[in-house]
Amino acid sequence: MPVRVRTIQTSVGPARATIERPSPDVVSLGSLVLSHGAGGGIEAPDLVALRAVVGDGWTYVRVEQPWRVAGRRIATPPRTLDIAWIEVLARLRRGRWALPGPVIVGGRSAGARVACRTAAAVGADAVIALSFPLVPPKGGTSRAPEMALVLSAGLPLTVIQGERDPFGTPADVQRAVGDAAHILPARGDHSFTRHPADVLAAARGWLAQFAQ
Repeated sequence: MPVRVRTIQTSVGPARATIERPSPDVVSLGSLVLSHGAGGGIEAPDLVALRAVVGDGWTYVRVEQPWRVAGRRIATPPRTLDIAWIEVLARLRRGRWALPGPVIVGGRSAGARVACRTAAAVGADAVIALSFPLVPPKGGTSRAPEMALVLSAGLPLTVIQGERDPFGTPADVQRAVGDAAHILPARGDHSFTRHPADVLAAARGWLAQFAQ
């Protein structure tokens, strides 16, 4: 599986995209574009495990936000994250090496929030959210309205959520967003450190609908 690392200039600093495409003899199924959370990078176990979808026919892209590329330890405000993400997707979807469709966007934790908020703006065909941080463990405002933006745009949404996620269990997320979204439980907490294969299996099952 050939890997290409591409630096993409945005108005809030350079981002980076690690792009893996299926072999020429494999039928292309589309593209899966994901980003990391606020506390880690694209080396997160679940994001690494999902590299296996390249063998199924998906072009897989892991996007690093400008704050991460710059070596900072704290994520920038949501508005800045959204701007960078929108501009990165725009670049990836045009030119000679444009991503094949359908284009499924998403991410883990904070990256999932960005994907939900911007799904309509980037012209996504669907959204997959890993470890969606519904409510901070110490209390705060629910982020359910961000998931609702995906559904109100008429786009499919699936959330793969750890059974012990302190930001919200699968049942919590289902209650918050309703039956229109697919909530898939996976073993573990917010990080999926011990069972990333569960995330891969759940994602593959959901992505299969786009291969028909």
